[in-house]
This record gives sequence, structure tokens and C-alpha cells, in this order.
Amino acid sequence: MSQETKYTEDNIRSLDWKEHIRMRPGMYIGKLGDGSSQDDGIYILIKEVIDNSIDEFVMGTGKTIEISVKDEVVKIRDYGRGVPLGKVVDVVSKMNTGGKYDSRAFKKSVGLNGVGTKAVNALSSNFSIQSIRDGQTTTAEFEKGELIHQTPLEATTIRRGTRVIFHPDPSIFVNYKFRSEYVIKMIKNYVYLNPGLTIVFNGEKFISENGLKDLLEENIHEDTLAYPIIHLRGDDIEIAMTHSKTQYSEEYHSFVNGQHTTQGGTHQNAFREAVVKTIREFFGKNFEASDVRKSIVSAIAIKVMEPVFESQTKTKLGSTEMGGDLPTVRTYINDFVKTNLDNYLHKNPTTAEAIQRKVMQAEKERKELSGIRKIARERAKKASVHNKKLRDCRIHLADSKKEGHLDTSLFITEGDSASGSITKSRNVNTQAVFSLKGKPLNCYGLTKKIVYENEEFNLLQAALNIEDGIENLRYNNVIIATDADVDGMHIRLLLITFFLQFFPEVIKEGHLYILDTPLFRVRNKKETIYCYSEEEKQAAIEKLTGKAEITRFKGLGEISPDEFQHFIGDNIRLDPVMLDKEQSIESMLEFYMGKNTPDRQDFIIDNLKYELDIIEEN
Repeated sequence: MSQETKYTEDNIRSLDWKEHIRMRPGMYIGKLGDGSSQDDGIYILIKEVIDNSIDEFVMGTGKTIEISVKDEVVKIRDYGRGVPLGKVVDVVSKMNTGGKYDSRAFKKSVGLNGVGTKAVNALSSNFSIQSIRDGQTTTAEFEKGELIHQTPLEATTIRRGTRVIFHPDPSIFVNYKFRSEYVIKMIKNYVYLNPGLTIVFNGEKFISENGLKDLLEENIHEDTLAYPIIHLRGDDIEIAMTHSKTQYSEEYHSFVNGQHTTQGGTHQNAFREAVVKTIREFFGKNFEASDVRKSIVSAIAIKVMEPVFESQTKTKLGSTEMGGDLPTVRTYINDFVKTNLDNYLHKNPTTAEAIQRKVMQAEKERKELSGIRKIARERAKKASVHNKKLRDCRIHLADSKKEGHLDTSLFITEGDSASGSITKSRNVNTQAVFSLKGKPLNCYGLTKKIVYENEEFNLLQAALNIEDGIENLRYNNVIIATDADVDGMHIRLLLITFFLQFFPEVIKEGHLYILDTPLFRVRNKKETIYCYSEEEKQAAIEKLTGKAEITRFKGLGEISPDEFQHFIGDNIRLDPVMLDKEQSIESMLEFYMGKNTPDRQDFIIDNLKYELDIIEEN
């Protein structure tokens, strides 16, 4: 007979605030990550501290924020009112403590629930906060959320404000590294949304005069605009929009109270609906919604009282109300767009004509594609039942209430052996595998028709669920996993071309990555070290005593499933595919996939030389 387990008061354990955050960091900052993704936890830590400084600016104090990131230590200094001196410890270490519960003081605040800086404190090996206020200052220092020391109040002539310094705990954020590109993107969004604010990052100044108009100009090359950017502002709303000449899908940048809602929400849905309704009414034609929105590139920012988000990381707005005596979010946005966009189109007939041409062109292309799309969808539907190419996972990006949805990934692999190794060693909850058959088609210069005609592209599009835009993208991370040889690099390039040509927003929104896999295994009888470069190999040889056995991995298929789990688990190394703002998508495609120019030959020779040296050496 089995012994009954006793269940008494002794079994009930209450975690204190910092233990809970450290044990369940995903509840507070989303995924952990190593810094290769823009939504990794280390960037959420920076954002949570900046949010408080932004709230000070919104309240009319502190027009400059200084940020530095050096040797993985972050310093953020604002010139706001400063934390009340008697509450400096409480605001970063006691739950449900903060100035934002009084909605009169912070009606349209970003960091509403007071958890943010407490999470930063708990998840940092070292954290300090200094407040300068009323001619006095005090500093509190913490280690892993535990107060170590607080200086007594002393008189000072330093400018008022708050300084926070923290070092993310390397035992929680393993092998992490800050990428300045992601920090700069976050900073730019803050200045676009807050005209008059200056942010200095590692000595470089960021400021925006034209708000969301500047954001769109940063994200779309001037040569590809179908018409000049429409920029409309109201009391609690700002909109910028245009259509791209070359892009196929819709692109939205949406914000609530300064928070970048990467997964959209009620405000973005209302904006999409309002644009279609207004354009239909202006032209007096019942255009298809998808034709109106095709190739749209736009941004919307609204301010809501006490917004409700669908997760602590605030990536999707759930609120339906604007707050106060204002109408619902949907009605407010509809009314604003109807009045202001309609007025703009009446005053700017050239732009109105350009929009009409764009919509009619989209309609024509849709009708031309309708037959082939229907066949392609049926083929993809049949294939999905017995799809040998896709081995799916259980959690998807749309499952925003499930822990782990931000980790959900699709590995695009070449050949059966590589996909077999990844499939056997993957996490079936969050990691899916899509297997390519040989080299994909070079789609440079081809029309969208090819996505439906080419079975591989059609099935990949269906697997990602991006046919009508990336709003319903099924995986947060789309990872190209190819061999580290010339053929593997060519496949990589062909896949990047596919995304650049037809779905650039997958890259723009930071979803596309290259999987780093080790080039060498160095081991002796006691220890095995996997090396990703020649330098790491030499360091491993020096570290291991005695004669080390060195193996060069020539392909992913050579790596056993038991070994592969080390490279796609907690220690996964990913290189993000990023767009250079100085180059348009068209010029990049022309350079990499167009005619064989001397410049491109030189680039390829310089960049392949290292790989080829390693291959020949081994």
C-alpha cells in the first residue's frame, strides 16, 4: 500500500517578491534570451527603467535622458523630479508600491503597475538607484534584489533626477550580449513618440521633430514611396501612412502611451478598419479591404487612460475604452481617421489619385492571382495534413497567454539528415522544423505569383501563416539553419532573398535569424568543448590538458541529435538578419542577387575567404 503524503501548513511556502521574480522571470520580462533578439529580456530591463524616465518627461520634467551600455552594465540618468527620498528603497523592492496608482498624477503612464524596476532589481547581480531631489540625495545598492547599503541623506548641488545602474545577472541571462542596434531602435521609438525629448546613448544624441513621420522615413526608402507620407495629429492620437511601390504586404508600427505594441491590438485593428472605410467613402466605391491595405506602411500612436495589455511585456493592447469621458478605442480612431484623412484627401488631390491607382493596381493583381491562389491554398491545406516538410510545435506566437510563446521558433533546414537531427533534439513545445528539398528558387525580380506556383515557397508561406501580412505569424523566431559551407551560404542568401522580396516585414520586425552551429568539437577524456570559430578552437586546445581530439563538422547532418540539443537549447546562438537603413531593399537585392558586378565579386571573395580557409585546412 502506498504511503499517503502529508499535506499540512508546513507544505505551504510563500516566496518573497524577489524570489518569485527570479524563479519565474518569464512572467515579468517575457523570454530570457542572450540578446540576439530584440524582445530578449535584457532589452525589456532597459525599457522598464526608461519607461519611468519617459513618464517624468510626459509630466513636464526632464527633457533629456542619458543612457550608457558598457561591459554589459547599463546606466540610465534622467532629470525628472527624482524619486521621493523616503521611498527610494520601496519603489524598487516592494510590490504594489509606486506613484502611478494615483491616476491623477500619471493618467497616461507607460509603467502602470509598479512591477518594472522591481523586476530589473531582482534580475540584476548589482543594482543601484540614486535620487536627487530638493537639494538632497541618497543612493540604495542591491545584489539580486537584496538591499546591501543605503547612503544617508546628504546635501547636493547636482541637478535633480534619478540615476539607475544595473548589471543583468549572468546566472539568469546566460552568455548575453547587448546589441546596440536594438537599443538604438528602442530609443528612436521613444523620441518619435515624444517630440522635444532628447536621449543620449553612449554619447550619440537622438531627437525627433516630426514624430511618426520620421519613423516611417526611417523605415521606408524615399524612392519606394507611392506618395508623400500623410501625417495627422490629434489630442490623444497621431497617425502617419503611405503606400510602398514595391512591398506586397501591410506594415504597421503601433504604440500605446509610448509603448511599442509589436503584436498590435484593439487600436491597430481599429486603424486598419478606419482606413478602409474612409477610402471607400471618399471614392464612393466598395473596394475590397485587402486591396486598400495592400502595401500600406503606417504608424499609429494613441494615449489611453489605464490601458489593459494582454501580457506584462505590453506587446498587445486589450483595452476597448479610451478612458474618462472619451468613446471606445474603435469609435475614437474611426472618427479621427474619417474626419482628418478625408479632409487631407480633399486638400491633396494628387495623393488621392495615387491612392486610387494603388488600390486599383492591387485589385488587378488580386484578380490575376485569384485562380492560382485557390489552387495553392488547397495544395497547402492537403499538404498540411501529411506535411513531411513541416514538423510543427505545440505553442505558437498567437498563444500570447502561454508562457514560452515568445520562444516559439521555426528552423528552416536543408536536406533530411539536418532536419532529422534537429527534429530529434528539438523542444516539441516551442520548436518546429521545415525541411527544404535542395536549393530554393532564386526569386529575385519575380512577382508574387511565384510564391503560389512554387510548392516549397507556398508551403513555407502557409507554415508561417504570412500570406496576408505578419499579424498572424505563427513563430516569433524564423531561423535559417544551413551548413557552414559555400552551398549552405548560398541557400541562406536565397532564403533571405525570398523574405526581402515578398515579406520584408519579417526582417524589419526582427523575426529572421541565422543559426550559429559549431565548426569544431574539441575533447579529451574528461571534457568536450564546442567551438564556433578558429579562435575558440585554439582556446579550447590550450584549455584541455593532454592530446585533444579535434573534429570539424562539415554539415549539420554530421552532428548527432544528442549533441544538437546543446546548440538549439538554452545556449542557442543566433545571428539576427538586419536591414541597413542606408540601403533600400531593392538596392540590397540588386547587389546580392542581380548581375555579377565587380563590387559583389569582391564582397563575396572577402566574406567567403575565412570559411574556405577553415574548410581547406580541415
